Amino acid sequence: MGIAEHIVLIVVAGLVGGLLAHACRQPLLLGYILVGVLLGPVTGGIAAADLHDLELLAEIGVALLLFALGLEFSLADLRPVRRIALLGTPLQILLTLGLGSLIGKACGWAWLPSVWLGGMVSVSSTMVVLKTLAGQGRMGTLSSRVMLGMLIAQDLAVVPLVILLPQLSDLGAGLPALAQAAAKVGAFLLLMTVVGTRVLPRLMGLVAGWDSRELFLLATTAVGLGVGYGTYLFGLSFAFGAFVAGMVLSNSEYGHQALSDIIPLRDIFGLLFFVSVGMLLQPQYLLDHWPQVLLVAAAVAGGKGLIFAGLSWLFGYGNVVPLALGLGLFQVGEFAFVLARVGISSDSIDTDLYNLVLAVAILTMFATPLVSALTHPLYLWRRRWRPREPLQSVNLPDDGLRGHVVIAGGGRVGSYVAQVLGRLGVPFVIVELNARRVDHGRAQGWPLVFGDASQRVVLEAACVAHARLVLVTTPVLAVTQSIVYHVRRLHPQVHIVARADAIEALEALRARGVYEVVQPEFEAGLEITRQALLHLDYPAAEIQAFTDATRRELYAPLYTGDAAAQDLARLRQASHLLQLHWVTLVSDSPLAGATIADSQLRRRTGASIVGLMRGGTMQPNPDAVTRLQGGDLLAVLADAEQLAAFWRLAEPTVAAPT
Repeated sequence: MGIAEHIVLIVVAGLVGGLLAHACRQPLLLGYILVGVLLGPVTGGIAAADLHDLELLAEIGVALLLFALGLEFSLADLRPVRRIALLGTPLQILLTLGLGSLIGKACGWAWLPSVWLGGMVSVSSTMVVLKTLAGQGRMGTLSSRVMLGMLIAQDLAVVPLVILLPQLSDLGAGLPALAQAAAKVGAFLLLMTVVGTRVLPRLMGLVAGWDSRELFLLATTAVGLGVGYGTYLFGLSFAFGAFVAGMVLSNSEYGHQALSDIIPLRDIFGLLFFVSVGMLLQPQYLLDHWPQVLLVAAAVAGGKGLIFAGLSWLFGYGNVVPLALGLGLFQVGEFAFVLARVGISSDSIDTDLYNLVLAVAILTMFATPLVSALTHPLYLWRRRWRPREPLQSVNLPDDGLRGHVVIAGGGRVGSYVAQVLGRLGVPFVIVELNARRVDHGRAQGWPLVFGDASQRVVLEAACVAHARLVLVTTPVLAVTQSIVYHVRRLHPQVHIVARADAIEALEALRARGVYEVVQPEFEAGLEITRQALLHLDYPAAEIQAFTDATRRELYAPLYTGDAAAQDLARLRQASHLLQLHWVTLVSDSPLAGATIADSQLRRRTGASIVGLMRGGTMQPNPDAVTRLQGGDLLAVLADAEQLAAFWRLAEPTVAAPT
């Protein structure tokens, strides 16, 4: 079967590798690469011609990878950390190029392969970092946002590296070629600006109007690969053109659908790419050069870690951020394989350097989750030996804080809470680390403490010891647990209301002593379900019983063995069963024209009319001789069964509650 047989073999082996990587909670690409490493010796090797054909197919995977990256690219993602992402990342790449030169010099290499080594190891792994942050529950923290901003900028820097590095082999002819390439890039970007704003949106709109998912996928793929091929004919990188096409298309209203359609195709061709990369790594090379691989991996990881930590400190980030960046972004990323393939194809690097970079990349990727997990314990150890960092406070009262509410996190949820408390005149203070949110709170006139709420000194500045209530609005479980720990040390009796990012986090927070936990996605889903059942004409009593039972099932672990918490649960259940309902009484209702006493509502239904609005005037607690009229808006205090009985008594024309 030739190449078809090898493609089938690679896809099946890739599935096995992906399943193993998933079982080990590792990124799938690591499983693909390892399968590729094992596949060559097991199959006796693939013929050079067939392997070359596979590499050509893998180039399509690279183009689609960058096309999807362009579709996902958004300047909004870089805005909160734009300074370190747009200025710090190029500086980091230059410093890593210097690091590669030093490592190459120590190994006795010439300057060209040394610079290539620095370029290939300068990019970190977006896939591995995202998987690690999600597994550790650190998505949403300031350090994670800085990491993602720099990773996006690194991914963008791959494109100029692909253009620049091959020109270094001949500096005499390379400089004019580099200037010519820069001119071509400028002309191409200008052309794509015109085509992307006038032609591509109309083309995609025309295809979308035909309401054919197949044609839309075909059009999306044709745009990405077609523009990439055009840049290849133009003398530029095939992958660069695909990235620009994706970036232009992302600004149209069809960008999200194009991304969702292209991802499966990208993943299949990406599988071919990563497996073929692994097949080029020779196990014998690892056996013969393992000391060199370990030393270079240690030098790259240590050097990159220091560079990232130093840059984050230089750009004004303190606390745990420098440590988190140094221990999280030290690995060599998947785009190193792209650069390595460019180096092989342009004869800029040899097979030994290719194998070395491949081995270092795999080793550092596997080490990332283990090394990154050391961030929190190392940070706690470091704080024992370093003085406290100065804190900035805004709009705090002159007489101090006492009997107030501490809001840990000034994001959307924290801002909503602050608005309500401000209207009610309840004293509060927000603890926030994001400078943009602090500026927003300052503009609103809110009292704020600028700092990390998971640190004891910051909570002391917010006077947690004198607080009446602590609200933790961050969705990150690890951060919430750290905040709760320090709050309990400062004020053991204070009530804590926390937000849980997942149902699994409820028990963990309860064990930390959280008084009340709110799971927003669950509450939103339950309310949508309740509204749906109302529109489907389910009896109100059944709907209420269902929602109460569901809540009890979810929150039951929180109240086991805690008498006070169980009382709280019973009170909350009672509040759901006994609610105030507004009912409009129409003119032909049997209750219209009767007094409250004559209707005997209390005896017949158990419900009570506690308010009546008529002609825009509210009558609280109407007496028994009040005569009901059509058009009255009645405030009925009743549980679910009593309300259902009230509706039956007022049938057939009473309106549903509004």
